[in-house]
Amino acid sequence: MSFLDRLVRAPSSDPVADRTAATSIAGETETVRRIVARLDSLPVERARFLAGFAYILARAAHADLDINDAEITVMESAVHELGELDEAQAVLVVQMAKLQARTKFGTEDYLVTREFAGLATDDQKLAVVRACFAVGAADDEITSDEAQTVNQIAREIGLDRATLNQIRERYVDQFTAIRAARRLARG
Repeated sequence: MSFLDRLVRAPSSDPVADRTAATSIAGETETVRRIVARLDSLPVERARFLAGFAYILARAAHADLDINDAEITVMESAVHELGELDEAQAVLVVQMAKLQARTKFGTEDYLVTREFAGLATDDQKLAVVRACFAVGAADDEITSDEAQTVNQIAREIGLDRATLNQIRERYVDQFTAIRAARRLARG
């Protein structure tokens, strides 16, 4: 039986087989499993990676408790490009991640991000943080809540402060706090 089959199948009458299946997926979150099930045409590890990537983007978008159309467009583009998925698959992955981010959040945010960190290379970790900033800036401003969430994501995946600051520099003009400080300075 394939790994994916164990993710989505109902418990059997064989308790030993059920314990084996449960043990093999114990490190995965429910959120990642649901999205992976929709990506069954991809290799399982690739699907898990994309599920985590999309969820983290949705987490960043949901930081202000709203995921708008501009953010969805940026998320779909990032998943399409990084995942080398066709547009329909990217839309599906983003919609599933968006639903999960809206309904799960909290501890699930940390668990999915930690799982992603275990799957991702350093370059992929940089890509997710860049994409999170792009999602936050989709409506031409990054709120304090969005910035704080991206900072938390960066810490959870082990990105150092200097690297985070380099990525953040590209978006400095979109930070609402920076804009407010500049307005105050002008007088």
